[in-house]
Amino acid sequence: MSNKPHILIVSELTQPMLDALAEHFTLHKWWQADQPQLLRDYATQIRGAFTRGNQGISGELIDSLPNLEVISSFGVGVDAIDLAKARTRGILVSNTPRVLDECVADTGLGLMLAVTRTLCTADRFARSGEWLKRGYPIAWKMTGKRCGIVGMGNIGREVTQRVAGFNMPVHYFSPRDAGNPLWQRHESLIGLAAAVDFLVLTLPGGAATRHIINAEVLKALGPEGILINIARGSVVDTDALIGALYSGQIRGAGLDVFEQEPQIPAALCDMDNVVLLPHLASNTAETRQAMASLAIDNLLRYFREGSVNTPV
Repeated sequence: MSNKPHILIVSELTQPMLDALAEHFTLHKWWQADQPQLLRDYATQIRGAFTRGNQGISGELIDSLPNLEVISSFGVGVDAIDLAKARTRGILVSNTPRVLDECVADTGLGLMLAVTRTLCTADRFARSGEWLKRGYPIAWKMTGKRCGIVGMGNIGREVTQRVAGFNMPVHYFSPRDAGNPLWQRHESLIGLAAAVDFLVLTLPGGAATRHIINAEVLKALGPEGILINIARGSVVDTDALIGALYSGQIRGAGLDVFEQEPQIPAALCDMDNVVLLPHLASNTAETRQAMASLAIDNLLRYFREGSVNTPV
């Protein structure tokens, strides 16, 4: 019988990741198992869990694993993990911060350009042959506009580096002072929204930030404003956003994340002033490999030393 530690794989992973984990652990694949039977047979043997950030692990599942010691999450967001339950049980939780910051910020900049220069509708215009019939409608300039960042963490700071190349003044709203006198900190989210042209969301998800971008914030952003969400879908009140876009209360939006993903409201899909992405901000070969290596290394280190590289 194998003496490898038993690990519950909560969410579906790529085969290379499964192969890498299988070298060191006995794997139980939750997403394809007879789940009640798996728990009856192995619940007491499972000591670790591996999940994706967007799926997390519920308190109910944590409760069903009496000897769970560590949770390794492939992703930076931990709002889908019942952290309170894990802390109560003394379970160590790790994630994969910093290794995805650059690609997420790249995606944010891409969304900013795509919305202002209407790149997606221009692509469809060119492909359809419509250009043979008429000229393309005028778009908007991005350089020199004011960039507002909600949540000045690692990803927010990466965004500031990119928008500097577009001569964009940086404003932000964050619990802590970012320590840069060139960036203007705002004491309220409403104040930030009213002062900028772009509102870029890089804050964590979870109950504390749910619908923090509401109708009042969108109204303050105004008819020249553009919302960019590379954070979590839960931070935006989707109904309020649809209303603001439909009425022209804001100019447009670039969204990589959604409240009920992969479901996207039809109203958003029907709007040409919205650019929609399938939650791919960190989806590059280089970044995903770095995330996978860190998430696996966290488990390996725990079972070797009792600690992890990147605890939450």
